[in-house]
Amino acid sequence: VQLQASGGGLVQAGGSLRLSCAASGRTFSRLAMGWFRQAPGKEREFVAAISGSGRSPYYADSVKGRFAISRDNAKNTVYLQMNSLSPEDTAVYYCAANEGYSTYYTLQEYDYWGQGTLVTVSS
Repeated sequence: VQLQASGGGLVQAGGSLRLSCAASGRTFSRLAMGWFRQAPGKEREFVAAISGSGRSPYYADSVKGRFAISRDNAKNTVYLQMNSLSPEDTAVYYCAANEGYSTYYTLQEYDYWGQGTLVTVSS
């Protein structure tokens, strides 16, 4: 599975960004997808996840109500809509894939990773 994340950039606090992750190499609807992030000097952490069918989205408490994960199986793409961004959201964001049927939220459960896209939120 190959994953290509895009959509990062510089945004002011309170602004919005939408990240995209295009997948190839497997039937996309059979991949559970997740977003993680890693801030400078910190460990990579879970952000959001969604099952292959698009049901059962799951969010970290820190982004609940501000971020939304979705997917378009016809386009082999998963999205992360990020609203009300704060400087604490500054990080490299990674998409990841799991060939299971559920929703997964730990790093160890994901088999495939994209290259990451940098999100910088200025105050």
